[in-house]
Amino acid sequence: MFFLKDLPTRQMVEGYALSHGVDPSTIEDALSMMRRASLLIRKLETYFSGHDLSQLRFLIMIVIDREPNRDSLTIGEITERLDVKGPVITRTIKVLVDDGLVAIGRDEDDQRTRHASLTPAGKAKLADVIPGYLQLIEFEMAAGLGEGA
Repeated sequence: MFFLKDLPTRQMVEGYALSHGVDPSTIEDALSMMRRASLLIRKLETYFSGHDLSQLRFLIMIVIDREPNRDSLTIGEITERLDVKGPVITRTIKVLVDDGLVAIGRDEDDQRTRHASLTPAGKAKLADVIPGYLQLIEFEMAAGLGEGA
């Protein structure tokens, strides 16, 4: 998260940037982008919370769902596709299982390997959440572009 409510003034950015040989405009653009991204993440978390999800739960479900020729992924594959540590993924998948959105099965060839798949309730939850998710992102991107950022 980017926690600055007010971005530094141009004068402040120039003072730091120029003394270190960096283009102030690049720094201002980056700070503005980080602030907008942080606000978007907060809005998305609020949106997901209203649907009894978190961003991570949603992302796990999306990662499972986006495989065109498969209906499940191993826990390791899910971990590889997200920038989150394995134990956090495992705990979050357990919550999704407890909520009836994901099912866990064993690999026929290797009983130690667990596969996660979306349940019908999980597919329905994604179908319910994705339209608002996409609309929120589209609206926020259009608003950000309108600011000249």
